[in-house]
Amino acid sequence: MKVKTFVLMWLRRFKTMVRYRLLVLTSVPIFLTLLTLIAITFYWTVTYTWQNALMNVKADLAVAHHSMVLLKKEQRMELQALANSYDFQRRLRFNETSLKKWVSQQNQQYQLDFVVLHPVSDIGMFSSREQQLLVTGKEQTFFQVLDRIALFDLNPDLPAQAQLPLIKESTIEHKGLVSRSLIPIFNQQGKLKWILDGGILLNNSTSLVDRIRDLVYAADTLPKGSLGTVTLFMGDVRVSTNVPLDSANLIGRAVGTRVSKDVQQKVLQQGKIFVDRAFVYDSWYVSAYEPLHGNDGTVVGMLYTGYLQWPLIERYLTNIIEMSVSILLVLLFTSIIVYRGARDLFLPIEKIYQVAKAVQMGLKRRVGKLDLCEGHELQILGEQFDSMLDQLEQRNGLIKLTAIELEDKVEQRTQSLHQKTEELERHIRLLHQARSKLVATEKLAALGELTAGIAHEINNPVAVILGNIELIQLELGDNTAEVEEELTAIHLQIDRIRNITRSLLQYSRHGGVQDEVTWHHLNLIVEESLTLVRSGTKKMDVQFEVNLVAKCSVEVNRHQLLQVLVNLQMNGIHAMDDKGVLKITTDDWLDDDGEVRGAMVAITDHGCGISKQNMKRIFDPFFTTRRSGTGLGLSVSQSIVVNAGGEMTVESIEGQGSTFSVYLKHKKECPSELDLHVTA
Repeated sequence: MKVKTFVLMWLRRFKTMVRYRLLVLTSVPIFLTLLTLIAITFYWTVTYTWQNALMNVKADLAVAHHSMVLLKKEQRMELQALANSYDFQRRLRFNETSLKKWVSQQNQQYQLDFVVLHPVSDIGMFSSREQQLLVTGKEQTFFQVLDRIALFDLNPDLPAQAQLPLIKESTIEHKGLVSRSLIPIFNQQGKLKWILDGGILLNNSTSLVDRIRDLVYAADTLPKGSLGTVTLFMGDVRVSTNVPLDSANLIGRAVGTRVSKDVQQKVLQQGKIFVDRAFVYDSWYVSAYEPLHGNDGTVVGMLYTGYLQWPLIERYLTNIIEMSVSILLVLLFTSIIVYRGARDLFLPIEKIYQVAKAVQMGLKRRVGKLDLCEGHELQILGEQFDSMLDQLEQRNGLIKLTAIELEDKVEQRTQSLHQKTEELERHIRLLHQARSKLVATEKLAALGELTAGIAHEINNPVAVILGNIELIQLELGDNTAEVEEELTAIHLQIDRIRNITRSLLQYSRHGGVQDEVTWHHLNLIVEESLTLVRSGTKKMDVQFEVNLVAKCSVEVNRHQLLQVLVNLQMNGIHAMDDKGVLKITTDDWLDDDGEVRGAMVAITDHGCGISKQNMKRIFDPFFTTRRSGTGLGLSVSQSIVVNAGGEMTVESIEGQGSTFSVYLKHKKECPSELDLHVTA
């Protein structure tokens, strides 16, 4: 079985089976409790262990500090023993000339690296604080950093002993860190006569740091595998240490290496104690550092104690793992107990569930006798469940019979309702059609009365203009040749006005005077409309893009078609707010078989477009979205095109522009119905 299938199977069991859900419900609180206990224990042990480690290393530093105090005390006692010795006192009283040379030879006997006797005349070589203490007769011991010359003056062998090769820097440190003691020597009159100067060089003093380490980190005081270390620093350089160069193999000593930047800043620069984990040369140590002060209070070095961090962490992780495994075993044991105890309890429940599932699938099953004692709650539940199934089966039979009778009645009523619904829908459609025809009739009647009045009013001034033009021609006689072109243009425009008014009259009443319908080339009429539109838009920022490729002639009234084209072009210009590119194209109109039916002209603007709400009403009389419009242009244009046997379509995208297309047939046909196609 694949792992994925196994996981999915158990997930389904936990979601659907009661025993497993009970196992989860009883185990989860225990698990969460144990997990919380682990988390609390982990937090507590981490905090406690780490705080305890820091306290221990701080205590180790205190022990090392007291060891250094004892070291300085022993050093001072050695000088005091020298000063109180018989040989020193005898020479001081009877042979002072040999005293200084004799003292310089006593360093090995008193376990000091240098012993020098200074006459009182050399007191100026010491600092003012040291002079003050010497004059008052006070002994003093302090740390001091001396250069190579000062070391040579104390002992010619000291400069060589103090040299430290700085690892990774390819240089040598020549200065030395010394623990120095000064003891004033007075004569019998109580005056300062001599200054006894002695001490030890701390550079490369391995025996000293090893002795302090053995004192601080006694056997079996550290975790197994850990390593306790002690270091003396001169500035930030390790001058004496038992920190190995290789912490894994415990090889060498890290003498001549520098302390980390964090420790240097806090201890050397701020003069504070550092207690925390620190990276000591090649590994992390639980570390403690304290500054070493000179006699004038300045920080001249550091004292360090610490031990490897990893063995402590390893022991801690081992304890955590052991505790976690123990808790998990307890959790597993309790889960097994819960599972075994719940299995016998939930077998009857699972049987009831299986019966319910079988009944749901259409099978006739019953719970029957359960292997439980008389009066058991689950046994009573099973009997009640069987009784309920019997009653449910009886009621289902009654419901089926009632449902059959109800279906017959519903079918009869539905057929009757369906017939009445169809009849009602038919009457509604007829009502809508009648209402639409009535609205259109009322609009056309109003439009007819309006156009008849307008045509009559226009014809009167046109007749006056025509009479005056003919009178002018009569009066001018032969001189009319000079203005013949202008007079001809006036006559043409008067004819155009009369044709328009005649079209209006024809639109307003049926059976009136019919306009002259002849064959015309569509491109010529389009060019004439462009001439008229250009003359009226000279002051507008409108460009015309013209592509006239139609070859087929069409049978139309020239003046009416000219009226339609001018109206569509002006509408496009107004839609672009009197600026932009207006595109006019013509082409042959082909049917589905590629046969020429006539010609078409398309007028495209890049204006605001037409909304879907207005698209259905643009050809209604008096509908307009312009304040200065009358709403008759598109209605009249549509009527002209349809009466000519053609079609008018419009395509528009709101915010991008519209295209009006006029399709005209080669041979005029009387339209049987309104042909108008609108797409958005």
